[in-house]
Amino acid sequence: MDLDVAQVRAFVRTAEELHFGRAAETLGISQQALSKRIARLELLLGTELFLRGGGVRLTEAGQRFLQPARRTVAAADAAVAAAAGWNRPLRVDVWGHLYAPMRTLAQVAGEAGELTLGHGRDLPSVAAALLRGDIDAAFGRVHPPLHPGLAHRLVRLEPVDAVLSTDHPLAAEPALRPSRLRDSVLWAPGALDRLDFLHQFSDRFGIRGAAAGVNLGLTHFLAEVAADPHRFSLLPADIPLPHIPGLRSVPLVEPTPLYAWSLLWRTGGGHPGLDGLTAACAAEAGRSRWLEYDPSRDWLPEPPADAT
Repeated sequence: MDLDVAQVRAFVRTAEELHFGRAAETLGISQQALSKRIARLELLLGTELFLRGGGVRLTEAGQRFLQPARRTVAAADAAVAAAAGWNRPLRVDVWGHLYAPMRTLAQVAGEAGELTLGHGRDLPSVAAALLRGDIDAAFGRVHPPLHPGLAHRLVRLEPVDAVLSTDHPLAAEPALRPSRLRDSVLWAPGALDRLDFLHQFSDRFGIRGAAAGVNLGLTHFLAEVAADPHRFSLLPADIPLPHIPGLRSVPLVEPTPLYAWSLLWRTGGGHPGLDGLTAACAAEAGRSRWLEYDPSRDWLPEPPADAT
């Protein structure tokens, strides 16, 4: 019996999503095409793999088939990689542009091998690109829920400061507790419900007001902060700020919010350059103490199990 890898891949993705529409979207095909592939696979195997009434569920045969099917897809991808010789660079997308993810990648690029870098809009769009195979890895802030076909590794925990107008009532303070900003307006580069870190910061520290502008880049964004004495936003503590009159950065303490950067990739095999990038990140994290975390001193929306 010869299996069609495209059909097996359609099964694996549907088993992970338990939703035909979402599975089809991650594969870049129509739902009708996905359903046909799975139907042909079931016909070949002589058994149903999914129960389709009242939601999508795996049958007992589907549950038995899932792990071998994942290995089949991974082996097929590895075979293609071997034949191609992997003479292309590792394709990495980043997101969280106002927080300048390239700053961290630039510190490891020399040890990581050849990379090509792109820009994703946000975590959902980057995750979809990974699942389709359009990119090999991604770098940004990862937060749950995460697709079961994706894996991630924490790379860096970065302290953030408050940036505010020099006319802000708290601008002269040498440092601030986050809760002291509760009466200020959190200025965000988009809808707060799409910016997980800022949204969780606002909830945790009781920030009563929030507003959003259009994301036209860091300089424009910070100029809008500087223009209003009631606004503030958050940026990594050591990010180089553009020269904008009337802008001040103030450290946040007790606790210090930390922004978590992670590598994200698709499970089940991939570009061999991912090992080099992961190793380079781990080496730099050790040298630069990127993963220091003290829950008595620091705040993270999701405390990491692997931070030391």
